Amino acid sequence: MSEQLSDRAGLPNLIDRVKQLIPAKFRRDAAVVPVVRLSGVIGAVTPLRPGLTLAGIAKTLERAFATKHAKAVALVINSPGGSPVQSRQIYLRIRQLAAEKKLPVLVFVEDVAASGGYMIACAGDEIFCDPSSILGSIGVVGGSFGFQDLLKRIGVERRLYTAGEHKAMLDPFLPEDPDDVARLKALQREIHAIFIALVKGSRGARLKGTEDVLFTGEYWAGEKSVSLGLADKIGDIRSTLRERYGEKVLTPVIAPASGMLSGLLGRRSPGAGSLAAFDGIGGLPDDLISALETRAIWAKFGF
Repeated sequence: MSEQLSDRAGLPNLIDRVKQLIPAKFRRDAAVVPVVRLSGVIGAVTPLRPGLTLAGIAKTLERAFATKHAKAVALVINSPGGSPVQSRQIYLRIRQLAAEKKLPVLVFVEDVAASGGYMIACAGDEIFCDPSSILGSIGVVGGSFGFQDLLKRIGVERRLYTAGEHKAMLDPFLPEDPDDVARLKALQREIHAIFIALVKGSRGARLKGTEDVLFTGEYWAGEKSVSLGLADKIGDIRSTLRERYGEKVLTPVIAPASGMLSGLLGRRSPGAGSLAAFDGIGGLPDDLISALETRAIWAKFGF
C-alpha cells in the first residue's frame, strides 16, 4: 500500500519531466503571444528596400493571428510614417483580424511611432513605449521643389502638354500657382480630419490633451505621450508580457516568408516599375530621390 502511495506521489514529477522533453511550441502550459515587427517608412518603395505596405505584411499578420493557443498579438512598431492610405489600410486589417480572432493587440513602440506609424499603433488595444520613444506627429505634410529658374539658367525650355485644367498642378518645373496651393491645403485638411477621427475613435477617453495640442503635428517623448493619452504605459515587450502572461510566456516572432519559395508563400516581390530600375541607369535618379526622401523622414525625428 505504501509503495502505491509513493508511486502516485512521484507521478506529478514524472509528468513535469516528460513535459520538459516536449518542444515549447507544442506545450499548453505556457501562454503564447506571437510578435510581429512593423519597421520602416510606410509605402515608400525602392527596389532593394520596399517600405511597409498592406500587400507586404498581410500574410504575416494573418499568420500571427492564426497562431494556435495565442492569448494576444504583440506588434513592435518603429516607423516615422509615410503613406496615409497604406497606414490606414494596415490599421484596418489589424483591427479586422483582432475582431475575427477575438484577440487583444498590444503595441510596443521602439524608437518612433509618428504620423502614419502612430496611426498603425492606434490599432493596439494598449500602447507601450520607452521613455525615449517618440510618438505623435498627427498631421499631414507634403512637399516639392521649384526648378523653373534652374531651367532658365541652363537654357532648357519646359514643354508640357495636358488635357485638363489642373492636370499639371504643382509641377516643379512651373511657377507656383496660389490656387494650386489652396487646393492642396484643402486636400491635406481632409486627410488630417480622417487621421484625427481615427485617433479619437481608437484612444477615446484616454486622450488627455486638447485638440490644439494633440493634432498640430507635434510629437513627444514617451513619458509626455503617456500623460497626453497617446500611449498607455512605459514598458518593454519582455517585461510586460511576462508580467501579464507569466514567466513561461512564448513569444514566437512571425516574420515574412524568405528563401527560394518566398514568392509562392506570399512575400512581396518587386513590381514591373521596380524592376525597371535595374534596366540600365534609367531608374537611378528616382532611386536616389526616394532614398533621400526616406532619409529625410527619419531625420525629422533625429534618427
